[in-house]
Amino acid sequence: MPQHIAIVEDEANLAANYRDALQRQGFSVALYDNRVSAAEAFAQRLPDLAIIDVGLGDEFEGGFELCRDLRSRAPELPIVFLTARDSELDIICGLRLGADDYLTKNISQPHMLARITALLRRVKALRTPEVREHRVERGALLLNLERMTASWRQQAVDLTVTEFWMVHALARHPGHVRNRQQLMEAANVVLDDNSITSHIKRIRRKFQVADGEFNAIETAYGMGYRWVERE
Repeated sequence: MPQHIAIVEDEANLAANYRDALQRQGFSVALYDNRVSAAEAFAQRLPDLAIIDVGLGDEFEGGFELCRDLRSRAPELPIVFLTARDSELDIICGLRLGADDYLTKNISQPHMLARITALLRRVKALRTPEVREHRVERGALLLNLERMTASWRQQAVDLTVTEFWMVHALARHPGHVRNRQQLMEAANVVLDDNSITSHIKRIRRKFQVADGEFNAIETAYGMGYRWVERE
């Protein structure tokens, strides 16, 4: 069965172009031109990946609201913003809401397809039976690489795929600084420095829900971040 991608885009011609490009790659594609119809469809069936515009019809930030709702339904679902809005504030807002990638509409189709394929490849483990356990354990942290799940002090921490691979990159080598470029390469995304910072802040907040004293991700000012094992 082909993987199912939902496109939420209010420009009909543009949405059709995206659909045709994805269908040529073998994906099943559904189009929605507003937040309400997309939310109703997602309540019935979740896609394997969602591509969302920020502005939807009369709703200037309808895509942000939809992302928030979709992320609450499915913490591991890949969500990509594809929009003409390229301000730093919009990008940071989209990533803070839990999007895995934020692309602007001037991106080429081959580049867009490559990013989407990479995201789907990284979550494939969640949809296949577990054959054996692959674990990274660092004190109270447990990462299951087969299922791409994380826990802290035996409490589940709901990370997006991008966040998961950033934590993995840091926790694999405690004490070693990972710069922003290395974190992008680990997560297979292209982001600016402020976006990386937003991801790290969001990761910290998620772990702090499980443990208010969480402080294992340390900032190495001017260099990057490191995972610190503490008693």
